[in-house]
Amino acid sequence: MPSKNNNISSSTSGMAVSRRQLLGSAAGGAAALGATTLPSWAQTTSPEKTVDVLLVGGGIMSATLGVLISQLEPTWTIELIERLDHVAMESSNGWNNAGTGHSALAELNYSPMDSNGNVQINRAIEINEAFQVTRQFLAHQVDVGVLKDPRSFINSTPHMSFVWGEDNTAFLAKRFEALKASPLFSGMEFSNDHAKIAEWVPLMMEGRDANQKLAVTWSPLGTDVEWGEITRQYVAHLKAQQTFTLRTSSEVDDMQKNDDGTWTVSYSNRDTGASETVRAKFVFIGAGGGALPLLQMSGIPEGDDYAGFPVGGSFLVCDKPEIVERHLAKAYGQAETGAPPMSVPHLDTRVLEGKRHILFGPFATFSTKYLKEGSLFDLPASVTLDNIWPMVKVGTDEFALVQYLAGQLIMSDEDRFEALKVYFPNAKAEDWRLWQAGQRVQIIKRDPVKGGVLKLGTEIVAAKDGSIAALLGASPGASTAAPIMLDVLKKVFGEKLKTPEWQERVHTIVPSYGQKLNDNPDMLAKAWAATEARLQLAIASPAVNAQSATTAPVTPEGDVKKVPDIAL
Repeated sequence: MPSKNNNISSSTSGMAVSRRQLLGSAAGGAAALGATTLPSWAQTTSPEKTVDVLLVGGGIMSATLGVLISQLEPTWTIELIERLDHVAMESSNGWNNAGTGHSALAELNYSPMDSNGNVQINRAIEINEAFQVTRQFLAHQVDVGVLKDPRSFINSTPHMSFVWGEDNTAFLAKRFEALKASPLFSGMEFSNDHAKIAEWVPLMMEGRDANQKLAVTWSPLGTDVEWGEITRQYVAHLKAQQTFTLRTSSEVDDMQKNDDGTWTVSYSNRDTGASETVRAKFVFIGAGGGALPLLQMSGIPEGDDYAGFPVGGSFLVCDKPEIVERHLAKAYGQAETGAPPMSVPHLDTRVLEGKRHILFGPFATFSTKYLKEGSLFDLPASVTLDNIWPMVKVGTDEFALVQYLAGQLIMSDEDRFEALKVYFPNAKAEDWRLWQAGQRVQIIKRDPVKGGVLKLGTEIVAAKDGSIAALLGASPGASTAAPIMLDVLKKVFGEKLKTPEWQERVHTIVPSYGQKLNDNPDMLAKAWAATEARLQLAIASPAVNAQSATTAPVTPEGDVKKVPDIAL
């Protein structure tokens, strides 16, 4: 059972008043209006100190960057500020995300079809390549003792695409043939035979119409990953270093750029109201949905182009061992025609807190909060003169999304259960409970032609001088934390990354760094074998199809449907 949330208030118990709190918290606003003394952020109780790196947000992104930098530059000082009582309580918490090691093995949105009927796999290859970097990064952390028992955070779980109907089954067959051009998808099987599918996912086939037209792809390379546990182990390791400081229950109040290029960051303790400041040579904002308001707080012009659209999700959860033990897969479906990407349901094996569960969803929810433990004023407080027009344009251009959310919000328990039965025909309502997962903030970016566009994936927004960077966006999120943080290093520490010292250390951490495994079948085979052993993956990696490396993916012809990345 998941632990009950602590219902942490978005307001502070002291008199701390930041721009974010003033605009995003009614309680904070009331306190501001009633204040007769200096706010607590102006009453610094300790002398300002300087650190090399300041991480804002205690999730998988900040933790990954912290570990990476500590291994590249062991003498650099690092401080991490987290607004909640513990790290990994928001998006990185296992109960707040799908726990998928996203590698495009089953997610059909990464392989759209062009107007001439060709399935495009370039994005699928990109996502898979990124997860190969993550696998190597995780394996290295096991090697050096940063991560402990691999079974506590990663488990072999086959990934499956599951579709029905004439058009969808035809598409899946074409996708399967297209993926044969990539060694990364070696070992994948295709079947439209009910008996064979039942061998893989018996629960999904029992009680199903024998005449229903089905098709599936099955990959043994899939994984279930507990990103929250990885985050906690990363931070536990960092805490043991004298160069690292963790500040929990602490919320950033203000950020000011100094003449020497450093940043002075003021933050207050949410429990006591006590305030402190820290001077940082580099600031990374990895605060999930909360990153956009903090980017705006920094005042860098690079942040003016962005707005956010929050989307939440809920799952149906089954804990009964007699049911859970009969399903070992993450089975992804196909979105309904014209529906947005978060409408793609999946029936997932999950391992959380050492116990197996089955989750089905997500069902989209809507809140103006940017974080699960955020404020209802998060969205309105982020609206500026710079981003209001892009938001309006996206609202009109993405009307299908608005319609979908409206439909999701009026779903009843019976509606959700009927959606489940499409995947699990013999499901019983009493075996399932509804769980509210986390919040994601999709990027809206100013566009010179359209006014504003709903951006897909994640985006690193950095100041020109490299003194501060923020990560915006949602999917595929944690699965690409390692390659994204390597991209952050390239963006803000580009010259150091070119040095022989850093190159040697990076290649020790990620042996394939700078190379495409899709183009190197032999290296791919070695990477699979090595990471499989060190991560104790229970399902053996397949033989790599070296011949596929000589077959180039089909070049897009005509228009290609945009690849949606909204996911939990």
